[in-house]
Amino acid sequence: MTDLLVGPPAAAHEVFGSALPRLEAYAALLAGPATERGLLGPREAPRLWDRHLLNCAGLSSLVEDGQVVLDLGSGAGLPGIVLALQRPDVQVVLVESLQRRAQFLTECVEALGLRNTLVRRARAEELHGKLEVDVVTARAVAPVDRLAAWSLPLLHPGGRLLALKGEQAAAELEVARPALARLAAVSSSVVEVGSTELGTHARIVVVEAGRPQSKAPQRKARR
Repeated sequence: MTDLLVGPPAAAHEVFGSALPRLEAYAALLAGPATERGLLGPREAPRLWDRHLLNCAGLSSLVEDGQVVLDLGSGAGLPGIVLALQRPDVQVVLVESLQRRAQFLTECVEALGLRNTLVRRARAEELHGKLEVDVVTARAVAPVDRLAAWSLPLLHPGGRLLALKGEQAAAELEVARPALARLAAVSSSVVEVGSTELGTHARIVVVEAGRPQSKAPQRKARR
């Protein structure tokens, strides 16, 4: 499938800068092993740069220096590996429950020399109470209400869920608001990042985690 891979557009040089050679190596892994193993559709190779790599790039602007980011349902590594390549100052944990996807992610981390990246094969629920991070990212994983239920317990108070969404981001967020209230979210909004001219424009649902409400102690019945 790598013969269908199109080289990086001019915008990629401006967006990724010195990280571009490793982004090209990652694109080759997506067009080759990822496609051959069914992690990406066979028609994706010619549009990897505009549909996937550049689409994920704008998310970086919402991540602060030194933060720990958990990429939930990482799949083939989007947006987690893109972020890790862009931002060597950020620690990235790629979380994926399926063995074949986790294996591909591990191969990518090794091939690309990503010292700031770890792979965890697990479901989000299995990490609740075991892991707490600054940011959770997700792309094409689930609707916002379900995504928040999986993600907010992984965030410390003030941490943020950054969910890459499409044109229906605002409508999806409205549907999720009752669930976000139950999950003690502090705030939620749709933020537009990136540039249309560079192909990095994206809509991101941002949900800030609050402190989970503790259950009130049950009173003993009087005899």
